[in-house]
Amino acid sequence: MALLPFQSGVSKDIATGVMATLVIFSVSVFMPVVGFVFSMFIPLPVLFYRAKLGRRLGIIVPLVAIAVMGVVLGGVTVDILFFSGLMFLGFAMSEMFEKELSVEMTVAGACGMVLGAGLIGILLYSLASNTGFFSLVSAYVATNLALSLDLYKGIGIPQETIDTISGSLDQIQYVLVRILPSLAVASTLFVAWTNLIAARPLMERRGLYFPDFGRLNCWRAPDPLVWGVIGCGLIMLLPATGLRLVGVNGLLVLLTIYFLQGIAIVSFYFEKKKLPRTIRVVLYMMIAFQQLFLLVIICIGLFDMWINFRKIDTDKHEPDLPS
Repeated sequence: MALLPFQSGVSKDIATGVMATLVIFSVSVFMPVVGFVFSMFIPLPVLFYRAKLGRRLGIIVPLVAIAVMGVVLGGVTVDILFFSGLMFLGFAMSEMFEKELSVEMTVAGACGMVLGAGLIGILLYSLASNTGFFSLVSAYVATNLALSLDLYKGIGIPQETIDTISGSLDQIQYVLVRILPSLAVASTLFVAWTNLIAARPLMERRGLYFPDFGRLNCWRAPDPLVWGVIGCGLIMLLPATGLRLVGVNGLLVLLTIYFLQGIAIVSFYFEKKKLPRTIRVVLYMMIAFQQLFLLVIICIGLFDMWINFRKIDTDKHEPDLPS
């Protein structure tokens, strides 16, 4: 029996959503140089088609994509959990959109659901594979460090630099394993914010509902958050290694939030000065690949609380630094 037009349209949407997700996945896996950038947008098609098709039909897109990924990667792996988490982030963000919360609560709620589910998934995977949680994480970090080293060799990094990195792999692994919680939170926040910005014009153009968060380039972090930065900095001065790790992890997450505020300020002035899109892309790429620019953007976001670069919310009370 022929499909009804509605059924045919839904099937086409599901197929398109799955294909879009798998294309981004393929670029992420098989083109490692640009794959990292593409992988950040895996949540986007899931978010879009969850909003378009609803919860019951929208869930088919990530489920089918995960099944295909499992076939490509040869079963359930940590990488599958990673890509599944990215797809779940898109689904969770669409769910949060319907609750009409603030932008902070929307992003925090979606990230919380993904990180909680990811932690449970890794725990179950470690139990199923009879591998300790810490050992599993350490092995995953070591594997990715080795792959990164091979990538550096392939793109022509000087041999002296390769030898230096190779001789420091154990120390790098030691540090990465211990700051992995903050890296997971920070990267999830960044990916969620990036897809939030990317989804807005796409969904509005297709006539889909998008919450009225206002101009995101006018967004600023809650003022009391600066006390968290100060507190984490003080904790890092304590002699106890465990407490210092808490301070480092907390500081990395908070600085990511202030980086997002700094980027909002940069975007505000790009828009105000009406810079051409090409120039904006080049400048954003410079920010992404130059550590000094990253630090400058974080400082801009942090000091915006006192300097108020965009001259907005001028009557809002600004807390003082502790004496």
